[in-house]
Amino acid sequence: MDIKHKVWIEKDGKVIFGRGRDDILKAIDEQRSLNAAAKKLEMSYRAAWGRLKASEERMGMKLVETGAKEKSMQLTDQARALIDRFDRLEKDVEKLLQGADHDFQKLLRRNGK
Repeated sequence: MDIKHKVWIEKDGKVIFGRGRDDILKAIDEQRSLNAAAKKLEMSYRAAWGRLKASEERMGMKLVETGAKEKSMQLTDQARALIDRFDRLEKDVEKLLQGADHDFQKLLRRNGK
C-alpha cells in the first residue's frame, strides 16, 4: 500500500508552480538554455516557454534572465529560492505521508487485512 500525492501551488485557481515547472527550471539551470531544457524534458519549446511565462506573470517576478550570449539563460535568485523551498515542501509532505502510510499498514495488519 502507498499513499500518493502531488503538490502544486495555485493563485486564483491557476497553477503557478509545481513539479513540472520545478523540472523546467532545474533543466534550464543545467542546460543554460530553454531549448535544450525542453529537449531534455521531451517537451516542446513552446510548452516550456508558456509554462515559464505563465508562472512569471502569475507570481509577478522574473524566474530567468538571458545571459551574455543572447540564447543562454540563467535562473534568478528568486527562482533558486523558489526551487529550494518547493523541494523542502515536497520532502516535508513525503515524510508526513510515510508516517501515515506506516500507520495505515499497522492498522490493516491488526485488522487482518
